[in-house]
Amino acid sequence: MQDPGANPFAVLSLIVAPAILTNASTVLAMSTSNRLARAVDRARELARQLDDPNQASGSEGDRRLHELAVNETRAVLLMRVLRSFYVALAGFALATLVSLIGAVAASGGQESSVRALEFVAVAAGAVAVSGLVHGATLLLRETRLAVSILQERAEQVRRRLEQGGRI
Repeated sequence: MQDPGANPFAVLSLIVAPAILTNASTVLAMSTSNRLARAVDRARELARQLDDPNQASGSEGDRRLHELAVNETRAVLLMRVLRSFYVALAGFALATLVSLIGAVAASGGQESSVRALEFVAVAAGAVAVSGLVHGATLLLRETRLAVSILQERAEQVRRRLEQGGRI
């Protein structure tokens, strides 16, 4: 087997792959932060409406209370998603740094250090990938909640229109 240190492309791929995944994790974290802000804004608006006695009574108040509870669940899920993406971000950044240090150590002929650094880089990468998968799974759950609220609201509007009522 060829020594990976002898091939500059192998060393480059060990460094570039985690760096690209670090960038992807950052983009996911930023978009998730935006989703969290929107869920919090919606929860605040619902809470404000529920504080108004004219808007908090009857079936409309019940609907708003239900939406508030769902938005609370969404916000908690999104916080967990962010935590997972931040773990992924840290893992990929660590894997990149350790790979770079390993490449330098390999060129210096420090074989025992290189083996330990390889293990740390692979472990950090595995943790990072796990964080991405976990975060994506939670993000899917949060999306389903958001869509379910939208579908419920659309169904209520359709029923009112069919009955000739106001929207």
